[in-house]
Amino acid sequence: MITLQAPASKSVSHRTLIAASLAHGESLVRHALSSADLERTRDILHTAGAVLEDLGDGSWRVRGMKNGPAGGESTPADCNVGESGTTCRLLTAVLAAGRGSFRIHGVERMHERPIGALTSALEHLGARVRFEEKEGFPPLVLESHGLAGGDVAMSVDESSQFLSGLLLAAPFCPEPLRIALTGQKVVSWPYVGLTLQVMEDFGIHFTVEELDDDGWKLVEWKDVTEARPGRLRITIQPGSYRCGEHRVEGDWSGASYLLAAGAVGKEPVLVTGLRADSLQGDRAMLDILRAMGASVEVRNDGILVSPSKLSGITVDMGACPDLVPTVAMTAAFANGETRITNVAHLRIKECDRLSACAAELSRIGVKVEEGPDFLAVHGAAPAKPSIPEGTIFETYNDHRIAMAVSLLGLARGEKVSVADPSVVRKSFPEFWNVWSALA
Repeated sequence: MITLQAPASKSVSHRTLIAASLAHGESLVRHALSSADLERTRDILHTAGAVLEDLGDGSWRVRGMKNGPAGGESTPADCNVGESGTTCRLLTAVLAAGRGSFRIHGVERMHERPIGALTSALEHLGARVRFEEKEGFPPLVLESHGLAGGDVAMSVDESSQFLSGLLLAAPFCPEPLRIALTGQKVVSWPYVGLTLQVMEDFGIHFTVEELDDDGWKLVEWKDVTEARPGRLRITIQPGSYRCGEHRVEGDWSGASYLLAAGAVGKEPVLVTGLRADSLQGDRAMLDILRAMGASVEVRNDGILVSPSKLSGITVDMGACPDLVPTVAMTAAFANGETRITNVAHLRIKECDRLSACAAELSRIGVKVEEGPDFLAVHGAAPAKPSIPEGTIFETYNDHRIAMAVSLLGLARGEKVSVADPSVVRKSFPEFWNVWSALA
């Protein structure tokens, strides 16, 4: 058995550091992830007035902004989000709750990722947005004198992070802000749950309502599993984030590669540092592996996954899109077709992840079909795909593709070479060191 430690949650790290930076006084955040994306978030929070002191080993002392985010006056504050979509979407909303002007920009790919649904809501609440190149996309200049509160509609067809950002900003409104969900569907709802959990931990009050035949009724937010457009709304009360001490839990997204390694590799893998009752949507990896036939055991000391005969499944992954590359590569070692559905939004991630997965699997002879919102992987078990000599897998400047393709060498003990190993620093900088225990 091989024992591996899960990295700190990227999603929870972003949200916890943001909340601590918005709190009055000093907070201590432990076990936060150190990665390129988190560096972008910390830098922008510092630019807006927070002080973040690195205590080492993932611990940060955070002195919050005195009066909310502060931007530039004559010149916009420079807010470089780099490659981090989470940073861009969460902080665009949070900065709009402050005062002054902010220029939000990133790498070229970031300027191809839409943000119009969020900026439209912010403009409705009083912010001013000027797009420098293409309407609805960064780079943009945001000018604000605070957000007004009241009622606003929010579509999250493209990303739940639009809603999460507005939720984090809402306590700064002078009156309650009620957000009604619109659009065609809600993706990645569990990530909204993570946002609400962090806000609750920092003392923010809110209510969630669902619409049924008798009208709107209050519900316990932790019981929400599906948010249908036009039938769910969230009301956030004005208030102050409360400083304190907080610990970031392990990351189910980053751990997915380690868990899958236990199923397709040669030895059982025990992954430590994960909460089995986590609100993270990517906890779904356990259910997906079980559905495929993997041996999964939840123990007091971690999650144990053992080598298993896998079978193809059909799975809706709209709520856990970051798992798609992991599941696609795992499916190569299953018997029959694995059909991954409801994932159109993966085409506007760091790369087009559906096409990237299809292209890299084809390098080892795996048949893959892709459609606008699905991926079908035809596993050939009990045969085990082999990596042709000299193969270098493309990484598409996408950390999740680089980590997922590493699974392809485990069944035969083959070495996997990727075009840009350094891309993993975006979310899991220690990945290759951890992975060396398996390869």
